Amino acid sequence: MNKKLRVLLALPLALSVMAAGCSGGGGSASDGAKQGASGAAASDNGGKPYEVTLVYMGNESADTKKVSEAMSEITKKKINATVKLQPISAGAWAQQTNLALTSQEKIDVFMASSIYNFSAQVSAGHFLPLDDLLAKYGKDITKLMDPAYLNAGKVSGKQYAIPTNKDLATQGGIVMRKDMIDKYKIDLGAIKTIQDLDAVFATIKKNEPQLIPIVTSTASTPVDNLLKDDVLVDKLGVLPNYDNGFKVENLYESAEYADLLKTMRKWYEAGYFSRDAATSTEQPYDVVKANKAFSFFNVMKVGSAESQSLRTGMPMVTVPLTDAVSTTSHVTNFMHAIPRGSQNPEKAMMLINLLYSDKELVNLLNWGIEGTHYVKKSDNVIDYPPGVDVKSVSYNTGNISFMFGNQFLNYTWPNQMPDIWQKTDEFNKKAKKSVALGFTFDATPVKTEVGAVNNVLQQFKAGLETGTLDPEKTLPTFISRLKAAGMEKIISEKQAQLDRWKSSAK
Repeated sequence: MNKKLRVLLALPLALSVMAAGCSGGGGSASDGAKQGASGAAASDNGGKPYEVTLVYMGNESADTKKVSEAMSEITKKKINATVKLQPISAGAWAQQTNLALTSQEKIDVFMASSIYNFSAQVSAGHFLPLDDLLAKYGKDITKLMDPAYLNAGKVSGKQYAIPTNKDLATQGGIVMRKDMIDKYKIDLGAIKTIQDLDAVFATIKKNEPQLIPIVTSTASTPVDNLLKDDVLVDKLGVLPNYDNGFKVENLYESAEYADLLKTMRKWYEAGYFSRDAATSTEQPYDVVKANKAFSFFNVMKVGSAESQSLRTGMPMVTVPLTDAVSTTSHVTNFMHAIPRGSQNPEKAMMLINLLYSDKELVNLLNWGIEGTHYVKKSDNVIDYPPGVDVKSVSYNTGNISFMFGNQFLNYTWPNQMPDIWQKTDEFNKKAKKSVALGFTFDATPVKTEVGAVNNVLQQFKAGLETGTLDPEKTLPTFISRLKAAGMEKIISEKQAQLDRWKSSAK
């Protein structure tokens, strides 16, 4: 990650759920290619370049139009199309995109995401099936992507989105201040499990009373980053150990969850969490940056120590505590889809294909124009021009390069590992794959129960997972409330969908 990372990390991790229509996303890909919102989609556009509108979550910059024009010079020659960049801020994303998709506004390439209601959008019929378009115009994508990852963009056997090619696995772990690790000569190699952290936190608590040993927030608790299950996107029914013979179980009734809560309670009673841990919404890295905390739990990948050091403004070290695993929810957190409002789905797919194969084009989108927004330090390393920084640069997407195409084509920045893409590729290849990789749950049939269960989670989850609430007294009540809200019906529906997916994947 580079210097622009802190902008993206200000984006909220969860937005309000978009309303899903009741129509299905049926129809063949060839039908979708023939008819957009206007009913006209001739791929040659009568010889005139077609304007491909690319909608994504990001920041509007002073030079967004200039970058669009620079990209268009490439795409006019290669696919007879121009590019219009249309970023939408995180705060406005849910409302604006829901309205645009529902009214079938002209959007050609759209940032789809499992975080932001992808399955509901498919169920509502907002996206075109891409199978035929991908086969005809996406050959660079199909050559590049492992089918196991590419298929994660399928729903009910049809391809509705193309996952970006980036870090496709993740693992949970802890991020700690290097100055404290060095000061107290803490052996990182001796930390293998969360129990090994007891002595580390005790040392910080005793010798650095001004520091919170563990800082957390309601958006991401330590438990969220220590689970060893495929959470099947929403945690409302999980696959223990990423397999479990395809049997979906209630995470909150599991021995694993109960044991984690006991550890959190022990840490809370020892004073390792702040007393407001269950209600704090402040980002943990900001608390560390303010010199008020020692550590936080987080998801990890190649280069995490460097990126976390950038976020906190001080050297950080990381220790992974779970295996690296690929699940649908991680692979599909950023994808490209073609909405039904596209008036030329062929050109849209051609542009998507270029984002996976054209290094000049994708780096233009990510970083802007060479000499204006960045300068090359070597063939693949870039930095800001003299007198320009992250605050003053006139094109700043907020470091969202992982949203677009093939991240392995990206230039790197001086604060990144020079071989980060080689190591990320190795990380992906060595990662364990969940047996449910590619399965996407459609919550539409149980949306009432999902809403009720989420209300219960909001009442209990943060308190239990920060040790603020005593699990011996509260966990049984929590489980009972979940059942009363409809958790078992959700799990049953998820199991039925998973069984169908398993049968169709054979």
